[in-house]
Parts: sequence; C-alpha cells; structure tokens
Amino acid sequence: MDIIIEGFETRSIGVADGVELNAAVGGAGPALVLIHGFPQTHLMWRHVAPVLAERHTVVCPDLRGYGASSKPEAVAEDTYSKRTMAADIVGLADALAFDRFALVGHDRGAHVAFRVGLDHPNRISHLGLLDIVPTLDTWNVLHGVRAAVAFHLYLMAQPPGLPEQMIAGSADAFFGHFLDIWSMSSDAIPTDVRAEYLRACRDAVPSIVADYRATATVDIEHDQADLDAGNRLTMPVTVVQQDWGRQLGFDATAIWRPWASDLQHFTTQAGHFMAEEAPEDVATLILNLVKR
Repeated sequence: MDIIIEGFETRSIGVADGVELNAAVGGAGPALVLIHGFPQTHLMWRHVAPVLAERHTVVCPDLRGYGASSKPEAVAEDTYSKRTMAADIVGLADALAFDRFALVGHDRGAHVAFRVGLDHPNRISHLGLLDIVPTLDTWNVLHGVRAAVAFHLYLMAQPPGLPEQMIAGSADAFFGHFLDIWSMSSDAIPTDVRAEYLRACRDAVPSIVADYRATATVDIEHDQADLDAGNRLTMPVTVVQQDWGRQLGFDATAIWRPWASDLQHFTTQAGHFMAEEAPEDVATLILNLVKR
C-alpha cells in the first residue's frame, strides 16, 4: 500500500543531468522545502507538512540516493557530496519557479540544507536545521568510547566494497537499529511507515553509503574551505537538537554560533525523529522561523 502525505501530490522532478527527485508538493503561499534524514524518506514530514501547507507551498523531496529519487552510481567523490546534493535542491526550486524559499532539513537533509545556505545564500530566506552539528564539527566532537554512538559514520567512511557488503547482508537489522535506538516513542514510526523506510533503504545501500562516505572526505574539505574563507550563514537560522553536548561533552550552541550571524538554538526533549515524535512542536518552530 502506498503511503502519502495527505493533501499532497507526488511528482518526479528533474534537477540535474539524469537525476530526478521524487517530491510531495502541496499547499499555497511562500515556498518552503523540507528535507528528510536517515534512515527515512520524505514521509517523515507526513504530520508537519500539512500544517505548514495551510500557509506555504510545501515541497518534501527524497534526496538523491534515497526513497524514490534517482540513485546515480558514485563514479566520483562528489557524486554524493553535500555540495552536489545542495545543487539538486536548488534545481528543484528552479523547476518549481521558486526564486527564494525557506529550507528546513533533518539529519542528512540538514547537512544538505547547511550546504545550500552556504553555497546559495541568495536563494534561502530562512534556514532550519534539526539535530546536527556541521560536518566538520561532527568529526571534531567525537572522541574515545563516546564516539561509539556514531559507529555507522566510521563504518560507511571506509573504502567502497566492505561497508556496502556488510550492510546489504543485514539491511533491515542495520537500518532498523537506528529507527529503534534514536526514538523516544515507540508509537512515532508506525509499522507501515517503518516497513516503507526499511524497503527504501534496502533498495539504496550503495547510494546511502556513498552519501556518508562523502561526509568523511569531500564534505570536510568544503566546510574547512568556508571556515577558512570566513563564509557564514547570513539568513535567519534556527537549530533544534537533542542535548548532544551533555552526552558528548561539548557546547552545541557555541559550535553553531560562529557559523550563523542570526542564530536561535533550541534543545528538544523529543528523540532524534522529532518531526514524528513531536510534530506540533516542530511545525511551530518552523512557523516561528519563517516569521523572523
């Protein structure tokens, strides 16, 4: 059974040579793009998007390599760089005739949104980032046994071959592990949605690994170059996170402050999948962001 976001139309939209993004589109008003995280698809916004669509034209794409979007072979190190994936989002906006738009991303989608904000600041009116720190800072804050919580980052950073083979050999267990341990509510992801997430990930192991591998290579280079050049996010930015700092021993707000001149930083009591665990709170935070 197909699962849809109520009131939304599903479309396949060309964004680059040979790459189409599957996207749910609904509502009317100023443009707002919502990007999903791992190990999910655009369906993670199924509760939030209809609320936002009362005031906005809302677009929820599957990232390249995920869901029903194109999954090009990673023939170069930048095939799944956040810079390339950010260009996809701008291509999506171009195809929909959005000159400027608000952008909110969760997890992997937040890393892509962060890169859109740095590479295409004139296109982004407001930026929301859910439960990440920038890629460069992510690696810098992981130390010792505490870094075991992010074992998947190290696994998928390995050269092509072994990570793909290991994950594909037990895909449902691997991806299901994160759906289980990152949620504080067993009701947040119902059985049918969980099954869809697992199916989508099972069909996308090489591209998901390539996305994560880029995070340990070319994405770091891009972040460092921006940091060295003094490039920062210039639009209003809202960051919402779990209390990672307490768990891993760092000050999350202090990490974000050098990257954004107009920053609001909040800590959530929900789990990682906050748009599914606390959709009303997330919708309110987004609406407050776009009013700034």
